[in-house]
Amino acid sequence: MEMKDLALPSLNRFASDYLQNRFEAEDYFHYDLSKPDIYLNRYEELMNRSFSRDELSDYIQQYMSRLSFSEAVKGNIERLRRDDSVVVIGGQQAGLLSGPLYTIHKVISIIKLAEEQEKKLGQPIIPVFWIAGEDHDLAEVNHVYVMKNGKPDKKTYPSYQPYKTMVSDVELETEKAEKWLEEIIETYGETEFTNKLLIDMKETIKRSNTFVDFFAELIHEWFKEYGLLLVDAGDPDLRRIEKTYFESMVNESGRIAEVVEEQQSFMHAKGYAKMIEMDKQAANLFYYDPEKKDRCLLERVEGGFSGKNGEVSFTGDELLQIARNHPERLSNNVITRPLMQEMLFPVLAFISGPGEIAYWAELKKVFELFSMKMPPIIPRLNITLVERSIQSDLEEMELSLETVLTEGTANAVESYLDSVKDETIDTLFGTLKSQLEENHEKLFVHAVSLDRGLEPMLNKNIEFIQKQLNFMYGKIGDRTKERHSVILKKYDRIANSLYPLESPQERIWNVFYYLNQYGPELVRDMMKLDYRFNNQQKLIFI
Repeated sequence: MEMKDLALPSLNRFASDYLQNRFEAEDYFHYDLSKPDIYLNRYEELMNRSFSRDELSDYIQQYMSRLSFSEAVKGNIERLRRDDSVVVIGGQQAGLLSGPLYTIHKVISIIKLAEEQEKKLGQPIIPVFWIAGEDHDLAEVNHVYVMKNGKPDKKTYPSYQPYKTMVSDVELETEKAEKWLEEIIETYGETEFTNKLLIDMKETIKRSNTFVDFFAELIHEWFKEYGLLLVDAGDPDLRRIEKTYFESMVNESGRIAEVVEEQQSFMHAKGYAKMIEMDKQAANLFYYDPEKKDRCLLERVEGGFSGKNGEVSFTGDELLQIARNHPERLSNNVITRPLMQEMLFPVLAFISGPGEIAYWAELKKVFELFSMKMPPIIPRLNITLVERSIQSDLEEMELSLETVLTEGTANAVESYLDSVKDETIDTLFGTLKSQLEENHEKLFVHAVSLDRGLEPMLNKNIEFIQKQLNFMYGKIGDRTKERHSVILKKYDRIANSLYPLESPQERIWNVFYYLNQYGPELVRDMMKLDYRFNNQQKLIFI
């Protein structure tokens, strides 16, 4: 396994401008990535704040006790209690089988930045992963992509939720999950690693009651030796620590909406599209019905708060009582979640995806409202796994990785087909089509002059002729593709591996394909590589 850097443009305009230092960072963030002392300045700022370290450490110890503790995890839980410790943090939804590859890339980024800055600052820096278990968008986490009929196809876990149930409460049915897993692994093909992979995963499924349990088991197994700490945002035990923070968010809900709108207007004037959709009356908190297990977004109304669709209704005092006595019934949205993270943890840096960079910029004034600075927003490592067979195909097709990773292979395929098509066929077809259309037009004019009632029939007739001609030409083209299918399949393999569905590899494929193909040590081998946070694509050749 080796790694090379490749400079690629960011797909997100704001993220690209941020990384290229094309604007005044202080207009959008509290720390400028171009400054060499951002981590030291951030650390010193955190040392002037207080956090509920013991309570938080006790929670993490209790939450992770269901997992197989490692010495590194135990050590980091104790280090979190120290007043001089800080964390590098990032989060993601609890995707089945860990979700898309970028989840793995984000965890690697968290751990690697924590290790890097601990060496530089000489202070205890702890990697923390925030599982977004409070999220209710099941469609985001209930599937993986597999190859079917030569194309990526979504393989969805068969689960129906009639309400907006938090993923932390979505049950994982053992028999159903095992069958779903088997069907996925079968698409990967059998290797020397397949049997053990299936056995291990079935054991993991048996230990998992919910989607989040399954996700936490996997992430912990791969990264426990590096001391990664896990929290579940949907855990009632964590909510009890958060109750005073919920109270302050309820009290300031009106101002939160106002200052977000102010920052969005500022960014719009600078030419950036709005990332967060928010109603002016948004409370930016969810209420969770514990009986229905249904989550509804709250908005501010005259006299208090109500569900966006009228599901619930509270006075201001009633909602504050819920925050104090039943904080497990409240949860954050995209605006208040970063605030909650900042209130809970001494965050040295937040590891973000490209889209997160843009929406965090809309929250600058919200942090200031609560007399806080947002942490340095550090882009996660962008990683592409390049299999040796794909590398060989690239060389044979004389395709550059940069081209494929930015535009796929469609243009290359079109150029290749142009180079092998029969020019005589094209000429004859063009002549035939123009002559038929010209003669049909003459027939049309004369026939209609005799009987106007023939016009609809003649219009349909020319459409039919053109359709048949195009069908014939398409069939000739298909035969050309069949004759050159070996080459075209290589283009397909390249695209499906590196730029599937015209998207980056990390957004479509799941790590289990690679674990089945290359063995259970793949993630640990990736962790052995020397990563630099230089905003370049990491090409890992396996």
